[in-house]
Amino acid sequence: MAKDLLRPGLKLVFCGYNPSLRSGTTGNHYAHPGNRFWRVLHAAGVTERLYKPEEDEALLDRGIGFTNLCPRPTRRADELTREEILAGSEALGDTLERLRPEAVAYTGIGVYKWFRRTSKVGWGVQAEPAVAGVVDVVVPSPSGLNRMVFDELVEHYRVLAPFVR
Repeated sequence: MAKDLLRPGLKLVFCGYNPSLRSGTTGNHYAHPGNRFWRVLHAAGVTERLYKPEEDEALLDRGIGFTNLCPRPTRRADELTREEILAGSEALGDTLERLRPEAVAYTGIGVYKWFRRTSKVGWGVQAEPAVAGVVDVVVPSPSGLNRMVFDELVEHYRVLAPFVR
């Protein structure tokens, strides 16, 4: 199971839907070989080099953390139940209130829609944060299931680089 990598004082927390089956097996975030997350972070200037999923914990020292809306690994996010999503949303809100990172990057517009229980969401920095003082940023899912081309993903993720400089 990919455990949360969180602590107080983080600059940026990535929040996905839930772990992939591969992440569930390895215990590392964004571990599926088809996931472009690590390449996108480096290309967008969020990280100074290309990290591997098994190095996810090392990013805590750079002020970057990881969590998911729901902890249960699945092949696809649409396999999650409504009950899991509601429980996960409540737990995520409590975690953000307690830890207060500078920003949270929701990796998928659906993650943010589910968390905020709204359909009015666009890419980038959101006007109204879920937790006062924490910037909410919505970026596309880096999953291989997302058909967005790599360069377009990178452009969306560039907005995150200033949070970790």
